[in-house]
Amino acid sequence: MGRGPDGSTTVLSDIEIATAATVRPIKDVAAETLGIAEQHLVPYGHDKAKVDLGYLASLADRPLGRLVLVTAMSPTPAGEGKTTTVVGLTDALHGLGHRVVACLREPSMGPVFGMKGGAAGGGYSQVVPMTDINLHFTGDFAALTAANNLLAALVDNHVHHGNELDIDVRTISWKRVLDTNDRALREVVVGLGGRINGFPREDGFDIVVASELMAIFCLTESWADLKRRIGEIVIGYSRAGRPVTAGDVGAAGAMAVLLRDALAPNLVQTLEGAPAFVHGGPFANIAHGCSSVMATRSALRLADLVVTEAGFGADLGEEKFVDIKCRLSGLRPDVAVVVATVRALKYHGGVAVADLGREDLRAVEAGMANLRRHLDTIREVHGIPCVVAINRFPGDTDLEVARVVELVEADGVGAWPATHFTDGGLGAQDLAKGVLQALDEPAASSFSFTYPDDLALVEKVEAVASTVYGAGRVSWDPKARRQLQRLERDGYHDLPVCIAKTQYSFSTDPTLLGAPTGHELRVREVRLAAGAGFVVVVCGDMMTMPGLPTQPAALRIDLADDGTILNLS
Repeated sequence: MGRGPDGSTTVLSDIEIATAATVRPIKDVAAETLGIAEQHLVPYGHDKAKVDLGYLASLADRPLGRLVLVTAMSPTPAGEGKTTTVVGLTDALHGLGHRVVACLREPSMGPVFGMKGGAAGGGYSQVVPMTDINLHFTGDFAALTAANNLLAALVDNHVHHGNELDIDVRTISWKRVLDTNDRALREVVVGLGGRINGFPREDGFDIVVASELMAIFCLTESWADLKRRIGEIVIGYSRAGRPVTAGDVGAAGAMAVLLRDALAPNLVQTLEGAPAFVHGGPFANIAHGCSSVMATRSALRLADLVVTEAGFGADLGEEKFVDIKCRLSGLRPDVAVVVATVRALKYHGGVAVADLGREDLRAVEAGMANLRRHLDTIREVHGIPCVVAINRFPGDTDLEVARVVELVEADGVGAWPATHFTDGGLGAQDLAKGVLQALDEPAASSFSFTYPDDLALVEKVEAVASTVYGAGRVSWDPKARRQLQRLERDGYHDLPVCIAKTQYSFSTDPTLLGAPTGHELRVREVRLAAGAGFVVVVCGDMMTMPGLPTQPAALRIDLADDGTILNLS
């Protein structure tokens, strides 16, 4: 909110709020909130910096703080505000005198110019500089794009110059990437134009955030580990059926060089001056959906409390945070915050978007089925204590909000309405106190994964499908079955699975709302991400290169004559 020239109340856009904010020099934020001296920063201008990896390595003996994981119920067109809640909660804890860091993902320019727009929080709970964060930022995504496409070029070059590794070009699975939504590049043919341009073959592009290299980047913890993981990337198979790796092609060293500087976490600040690491950006519907382990572990050594997010609902980001990020890193959340809104509950309760502004207690009660399943996954399957953040919208009635609190508390979970979007950290103080209370209470059960390492890959998929999604069965397309059998035969059965599916439903049908049961999870494709350390299981109609909507955000974004960026969010 703001005041117009006539004294009337006006609603400011996110970018207007961010542009008007007083942003402190990042060196001051680093020194005063985290004790990081200026010499340990690599500045990118005055308001953002990378933290030197050598300095972060020197903190290895420090004890870890406590980790707060923010997730949500299944997303809706009405919006839930998960990133906004991370920022608001961080500001509230900061305002209460706690040493706290937010850990967020870097936004992809695909959604920024596509459907979503900016993704640096919203209202008065944002990280800044929001325009930089939403656009090129510190160049991490450009580095990932360059490294990824260098490997693609080296593979095709190897084949062109004699193919010493005897690569079967029909099996090359390493795709080129870019950070743009472009459906026309999903399926392409490369090498056209005669012998000088190489061997023609079918190929395609993924968006950067869906790439294995992004996953590697977010799961690695050192330059040495980065180089090792890159070397283990399987790019295809020889004609004899042997996996061929990036290490075999000789690409690991050069790719690691391109990513050397990017691996250092990016430090920015909230509107209220709390520190935030924004680093890495895998989608949760088609990748593992968590910011980097490097940033999370560094934050835990620098602060008493760390607030991080996992993409979309607990069926996607939270499950992958637990079964992939926690499994591979050893990190453990101390408490989870599940973001819910009255509007989302009513939508899952059968109310159309156009009618969400009308009070409807019956729909709120019906929509609880969706929220309740997410709570069950977190508490019963993964053994993580949790609270519910009710991100309050202006149109929510007191009766609706009170009913949500009542229903959630009846399930044995604390719920706190929060108004951080309009009120900043002050609007999330009750939520912050609820989180602190949950952290101080003994856990009712111990942390656990959805499945053990030693299950077969098919059993791991079935475990997630039945336990988390409520599915009745898993079906495998013939192509997917063959891919799965090859991975089992090649010794990759012990890897966790990363299931790519729609974020809008527990099923593969985005229109099937609420908490469906007995549905079928159809597996269309299986991809190996050996360097990342997991197997990607593509379900339903999911695409790893999104397309643009009918009216993409790019059509509204503009540059004013004075250089001001307009309508980014």
